[in-house]
Amino acid sequence: MTLRKRFGRAVPYVLLIITVLPVIVGYFWLILSSFSISTEGLRSTGFTLSNWSFLRGSPFGRGYPSIWKVTLNTFVVAIGMTIAVIVVSSLAGYALSRLNFPGRKSFLSLTLILHAFPSVTLLIGIYFVLRTLKLYNTVLGVGLVMIGFELPFGIWLMKGFFDNVSWDMERAAMIDGASRLRVWGEIILPTIKPGIAALAIFAFISGWNAWLIPKTFTIGAGQQATLSVYLENFRGDTVAVQWGAVTAVGLFQLIPVAIFFIFTQDLLLSIYAGGAKGGT
Repeated sequence: MTLRKRFGRAVPYVLLIITVLPVIVGYFWLILSSFSISTEGLRSTGFTLSNWSFLRGSPFGRGYPSIWKVTLNTFVVAIGMTIAVIVVSSLAGYALSRLNFPGRKSFLSLTLILHAFPSVTLLIGIYFVLRTLKLYNTVLGVGLVMIGFELPFGIWLMKGFFDNVSWDMERAAMIDGASRLRVWGEIILPTIKPGIAALAIFAFISGWNAWLIPKTFTIGAGQQATLSVYLENFRGDTVAVQWGAVTAVGLFQLIPVAIFFIFTQDLLLSIYAGGAKGGT
């Protein structure tokens, strides 16, 4: 092998290392800082477990929720959002992919516009709606708002996967007497598992890391707070930021996302749904 060919093969690996190295260094500092009294660059000045004291109870005194209460709130929001988005998006995406009904194209255009619409411009209107429905400052209210913002993306993603599924199995099942709902649940959904996995991890991460919606529609000491909102308690106006505690909570928040990704990575790696392109 000539030197030129070796250099050509080495270039992609060098570029990959250069691209990934800052991410690896960032995660290394996150772990190091969470177990350090303080850090000087990538060097610890001393190791301690005090940054993880929030696991034993609230470090902010009475009136503030424990990390376990906040984690439960965040988990309920993220899982509820993931399930709701998958069910509604897969049903709507199947209908938009397979059925030809009046207003279909207008609905597709509307969902695309809603996905591109800045969510911050709708906060005031959503506030009055939640107050009217008595859902303000509740986990349910926060979850419904986040589901609404995530659905346009989910519907478009699911429609794209349904479009790539062959009509043959579907038509054969319907000829044998299967209903549309049974075809959707027993035949079509199993063929687009990678798409469901992709939407699930996007929805879960969006719900787990959400800050704007929970911060806007929860008040007080935060019995309804999520982990992203909980992190703000470590930032004081008159005292220095406890960076060790902040990184510890950040690492704690990262663990469920990493576990969720580990169990879905095989499906994500086979993201292509297969089959011939269906009708539109």
